[in-house]
Amino acid sequence: MKENVTRGFVGQCPLPINSHDTVQLSHGSGGKMMNDLISKLFLWAFDNEHLNKLDDQAVLNVNGQRFAFSTDSFVVDPIFFPGGDIGDLAVNGTVNDVCMSGARPLFLSAGFIIEEGFALAELQRIVESMKAAADRAGVMIVTGDTKVVNRGKGDKIFINTAGIGLIEHDYVVSSKSLVSGDMILLSGSLADHGMAILSKREGLAFDAPIESDTAALNGLVDEILKAGGEAVHALRDPTRGGLAATLNEFAAASSVGIRIKQDRLPINAPVAGACEILGLDPLYVANEGKLVAVVARDKSEEVLAAMRAHPLGAEAVIIGDVVSERPGLVTMQTGIGGWRIVDMLVGEQLPRIC
Repeated sequence: MKENVTRGFVGQCPLPINSHDTVQLSHGSGGKMMNDLISKLFLWAFDNEHLNKLDDQAVLNVNGQRFAFSTDSFVVDPIFFPGGDIGDLAVNGTVNDVCMSGARPLFLSAGFIIEEGFALAELQRIVESMKAAADRAGVMIVTGDTKVVNRGKGDKIFINTAGIGLIEHDYVVSSKSLVSGDMILLSGSLADHGMAILSKREGLAFDAPIESDTAALNGLVDEILKAGGEAVHALRDPTRGGLAATLNEFAAASSVGIRIKQDRLPINAPVAGACEILGLDPLYVANEGKLVAVVARDKSEEVLAAMRAHPLGAEAVIIGDVVSERPGLVTMQTGIGGWRIVDMLVGEQLPRIC
């Protein structure tokens, strides 16, 4: 391959991303196309030890103090939905990305890209929602930016948030830390957020209301770490791509196999019914207030009890385990006892979900 020297270094050109010549919605889906874009373009360009871990945050060390740093952008459509809006989603999402490293989130930034003509009353509602979410999470929004684009050149409002938190322990909580024998814990029901967004977007009505689970999980993480300590090997909130994407990322990063059981997965009845009607698999639908914890077997029951004692973990369950066989593969035992592969989606199941 020819060498590229235009950026001031000598290195190989990036690998072909895929057969597309333009960016597709699926490049932001949390599935294989997004991972392909990240690994073959962004990692090639920005290659460094922190980014290459592919966790949802970077864990950095400055003068002996470890801290976590993360950023996220929110383009959800619609911007107001059952159970929340783009404002509290932006705060909660970044708080969660920071605390999944075991850090204590402290400070956020907020960047707004607003379309000309957007109603100031709706902007105020979003900002008030962000303030309330930040107060609940115990973080401060300390810096930000505002840009306005011409009417028709945006879609109402997009928000970018970044967050910083301190890591006040010596544990290594990372997708690369799984080992055979670990147990997989899930904090609660799957697919609530994605189905709330879809029902609002498409004007669907179900017998029982479906609401987003958007919530800041730092308080729950604190309880998990108190109970499990260094036995807590990995944490992740399964957002885009759902539980399936998170487990596949864990399996690939740690070169282990993961097994789960279908009959242990908590799914609320209205959500399960909506997924069945629409032909969607809850394993791949986004969540915004749930986490997956990977914990050493001998501490898993203590951590489970601690999760269940917290309001955001009351429905927590052990859904599977980590094995050395078939590294990189996630499998699920079905309700009839057979096993199937749980792969990562190639494309987009629900676009603009967060």
